[in-house]
Amino acid sequence: MHTEDDLLPISALQHLVFCERQCALIHIEGLWSENYLTARGRVMHEKKVDTPNTESRGDLKIEYGMPLRSLQLGLAGKADVVEFHKQSTGEWLPFPVEHKLGKPKKDDSDRVQVCAQAICLEEMLKVRIPKGALFYGRPRRREDVLFDEVLRQKTADIAMRLHALFKIGKTPAAHYEPKCDSCSLFDLCLPKLPCRKVTAQSYVDKLMAESPPAGEYV
Repeated sequence: MHTEDDLLPISALQHLVFCERQCALIHIEGLWSENYLTARGRVMHEKKVDTPNTESRGDLKIEYGMPLRSLQLGLAGKADVVEFHKQSTGEWLPFPVEHKLGKPKKDDSDRVQVCAQAICLEEMLKVRIPKGALFYGRPRRREDVLFDEVLRQKTADIAMRLHALFKIGKTPAAHYEPKCDSCSLFDLCLPKLPCRKVTAQSYVDKLMAESPPAGEYV
């Protein structure tokens, strides 16, 4: 179990799954740069889900911008949307919905993020949440996410990796991949810049190789 002082942002999980270096640049070094996609996503959240608000529609209650916390995972943040569905028992079952601007990703970053939100809600409200959803703005459709044991374990493992990264406090070296081209931190990360460790011996060898033989100085 973690303490209140150990809590890290839930949003960092998505960054870590996408790229450990990106995660460290944002959450350890405090760097950020927007591109067209991140700016659109920020505006969408500010208009629709970031402002705390409550709606009620019969057997459905909706909470926007709900604060979340889990001492088990050592995470804190807020949910875009949490729907509370009234059950036949009279209880209200939470159903977290994470909003995303673009289309579904090839990795599990979005699924891990909404699963972490569910684990926070379970700890806070003492309930078991079987599933939630991701809403993608580009196809404008919702995809259900089943919180099975595989996804829960993966979420817990990534949370542990996140805490380990913060404990080390060192940004990993850059390694270029095609996905780097869409990253808003591309110009700050410089993933295409060669990263070579130059030892003192290799530096001397380089100088010797570039120097003319003895007796041939001009």
